[in-house]
This record gives sequence, structure tokens and C-alpha cells, in this order.
Amino acid sequence: MKIIITSILLFLLFQSSIILSQNKDLGVGVILGDPSGLSVKYWTGESNAVDLAIGYSFIGSGAGLGIHLDYLYHVNNLIKSEELFIVYYGYGLRFRFPDNNPNVFGVRGVGGVLWYPKDLPIDVFAEIAPSFRLLPNAALDFSFGIGSRYYFKF
Repeated sequence: MKIIITSILLFLLFQSSIILSQNKDLGVGVILGDPSGLSVKYWTGESNAVDLAIGYSFIGSGAGLGIHLDYLYHVNNLIKSEELFIVYYGYGLRFRFPDNNPNVFGVRGVGGVLWYPKDLPIDVFAEIAPSFRLLPNAALDFSFGIGSRYYFKF
């Protein structure tokens, strides 16, 4: 089941990137937090992006494979600085496959800050994400992450 859902999410992410445009940036990197693993971000426009993370959560009884897929909005001018800092927020889906517990599905909100170093094709980010678990039972959860991605131009 884990492989099927992961395959579907990856297919949808990369299929949408082909359909939306050929002139967008794709960032690939790491996220540390909940979960820790691969982070992929695809810009669909000047202020919107799709974000995917697949990794392992080491926290508590929910330790196991974690996946989230978010749609993000970015606001460029909130932080005044010579460096480029961008605030972002969005919503998405969250899947958890704990090692010793039933699988979890939920929805999440996310907010964070990106930093783009001058003249480098990378970003550094920090985010928090409250989520509402829908299955197998309703509950509130909270996750976080810090990370960095390298951007490829198409």
C-alpha cells in the first residue's frame, strides 16, 4: 500500500509539472524534521508552487514513512532586507505509515520562510504545519521542517 500511494503521488507531481509549463524551476533537496528526507518543489507560476516531501519520521508512536504534498502561495515583500526572504503559506495532504500503528491520512496547513542566497540556485527554508488527521481517527497534529533545495532550470 505504501508503494502504491507513493507512486501515485510522485506520478501526479511530475505529471503536473509537464502539463503546467516547460519554463519553470524544479528544486530538489533535503528536509530535516517531521519527516526527514527528500524535498521537491516545483514552481507553477511567479508566486505559486507545489511542494512534496517524502521521508522518515523519528518522532514518537508515529515513527515511520511520512509524505506530504502541498500547494503553496508566496509573498515577496513582507520581509524587508537586502537578501531575498519570501514568506509562504498553503495547504495540502499528509500521509503517514507508522511502523507499528495504522496508516494515517489527513489535511494540513503550512507556513514558512524561504531565503534565496544571492547568485546561487538554492533556497533555505523553515516551515511549520498544523494538520488535522482524518483517518484512522480524528486528531490534531503538528509538524515542522528545515531544509534546502538546489534548483534546476527547464
